[in-house]
Amino acid sequence: MEKYENRIKKNKQRKRRNAIITAVSLLILFTFGFYLGGRISNKKNVVVSASNSATTNTEKDQQKKNAEDVMNKRESNIINNIKNGSGDFDPYKADGKKIAYLTFDDGPSTNNTPKILDILKKNNIKATFFVIGENAEKNSELIKREVAEGHVVGNHTYSHNMKYIYADTNNLINDLDKGDKVLKSIIGNEYNLKLIRFPGGSFGTRLAPYREAVKKAGYHYVDWNDLNGDAERSNVPVSALMDELEKYTAEDHVVILMHDAPAKVTTEQALPQAIEFLKSKGYTFETLK
Repeated sequence: MEKYENRIKKNKQRKRRNAIITAVSLLILFTFGFYLGGRISNKKNVVVSASNSATTNTEKDQQKKNAEDVMNKRESNIINNIKNGSGDFDPYKADGKKIAYLTFDDGPSTNNTPKILDILKKNNIKATFFVIGENAEKNSELIKREVAEGHVVGNHTYSHNMKYIYADTNNLINDLDKGDKVLKSIIGNEYNLKLIRFPGGSFGTRLAPYREAVKKAGYHYVDWNDLNGDAERSNVPVSALMDELEKYTAEDHVVILMHDAPAKVTTEQALPQAIEFLKSKGYTFETLK
């Protein structure tokens, strides 16, 4: 009897011990599972957050790129009704004469500018070069040649970095001032033309504060009312350049936008045809002042 009672007692103790072990095991498993689940959830949240952040950054980058594209495409737009010549000199003002102002932006370059100067010299034509200060520093001899051969040299900012110069009006003025100092250092301190061209042109309501700022700083700017379309891309076929020029040459006074940057090789190739076309339409050639 005593043995039987002891066996029952031991069975109860074993069941109690097993129940405790089971409960503790379940508690451990539950706690670990909760911890692991939290870690996984946090990782998911991190991934989602990173994904959202990447999307946001991508959208911001795209917005910036779109803004820059719009600004860059200004140079390929023509606004025939805007007459933005400031100061006393207005190249658009009709005076009964047909005058063409050949203008070249973004130089000087060692491959295109000398060839353009040769063509102009051969035809006894003077043009206006809106130069980038950085390029002028690298090719100062070409600036000196432009001046020596009777061409006008204007300021196209020092950097031509539109993201920077159009972030704030002070940035634009500082960049113009820096470009002006470079030209003075090459041409001489007597250089005081203060003739500028906005990178991308001064068109549009967004740049109204910038137009006012340059006037207050003593600069005067000239845009264009004619172009050959070489700003749209590099290596535009000569025939396409001539088609654009002929399409927009409609005013008595035409300020023609062209480029002598390194990549604009077809502009130089098309220049003789452009000159002959303008002559055939009765235009004479002058420089901006």
